[in-house]
Amino acid sequence: MNDAIGGYFELELKKGTEYHQNAIRLNTARNAFEYILRCRKIKHVLVPKYMCNSMLQPLERLGVSYTFYDFDKKLRPIIDDSDDQDEALLVVNYFGILNNTIKEIASKNPNSIVDNSQAFFSQPISGIDTIYSPRKFFGVPDGAYLYSDCSMSFELQQDISYNHCDFLLQRIDLSPEEGYSSFRRNEERLDNKPIRRMSKLTQALLSSIDYEFARKRRNENFFFLHENLRDKNELTDLIENEAIDGPMVYPFMTRDPSLREKLHKNRIYVATYWNDVFERTDENSLEWQLAKYMIPLPIDQRYYNSDLIQILNTIY
Repeated sequence: MNDAIGGYFELELKKGTEYHQNAIRLNTARNAFEYILRCRKIKHVLVPKYMCNSMLQPLERLGVSYTFYDFDKKLRPIIDDSDDQDEALLVVNYFGILNNTIKEIASKNPNSIVDNSQAFFSQPISGIDTIYSPRKFFGVPDGAYLYSDCSMSFELQQDISYNHCDFLLQRIDLSPEEGYSSFRRNEERLDNKPIRRMSKLTQALLSSIDYEFARKRRNENFFFLHENLRDKNELTDLIENEAIDGPMVYPFMTRDPSLREKLHKNRIYVATYWNDVFERTDENSLEWQLAKYMIPLPIDQRYYNSDLIQILNTIY
């Protein structure tokens, strides 16, 4: 059908281009993972203990076995070498700051699947299946990008997103607090959704973003916080300064048990990564300590130095 002419106006968005123009467009990152599992007929996956349970949904739905692995102090997998073509290694670019580490891991493990959900601006590695989750970086209800040379043999239906945007509009018209319950409902409805192509609305939203501005602003904000917090941050040695490129957050690890609450009281909202981790680790492990003490400070394109100074004043 031709596009309609005339009638009422739709939401007007800038008609630009997506950052990941050559990727496969899907509806969620966990479904991008399922796409790879099905397409490559993978039988077993090594997955990190420090990971959200949502990425286990495709494994359990498909009956693919998996084993949890530990990582070292540089967040590199502690695993035995394997050339089993039916086995894959899932590696996560944590916080979007491990670009060099991810390249090193992928060079040694060609069956790697890279989860760049926290590293939207990081480039995919040639020949390595790579997943992106734009809603962790921008105001969209869903969507995922996948780089892979493997393609499904059947046509996917297109997702529809128009009726899941309440939280995006409520944050503008009301407040983040008043939109939070809608945000949580949207997160929950993504659980166990079937694989679909990215919705037209999500693609239109992602085509309207000034990506160069967002990438530059994230870098500037990251290094502003790093300059002021590096001496207090237990994760400073993890940060690959020369490889930072539009990360998701500034990972700040401190043993101050009251800091998260102090930030929230000042309307500085930070996530917890992830409560699921406590079920499969003990308190002596690095994974447990990250889940307990790491605070992902916001550094995204919405914020400027005045906002970051408010964060610093709360910390100090």
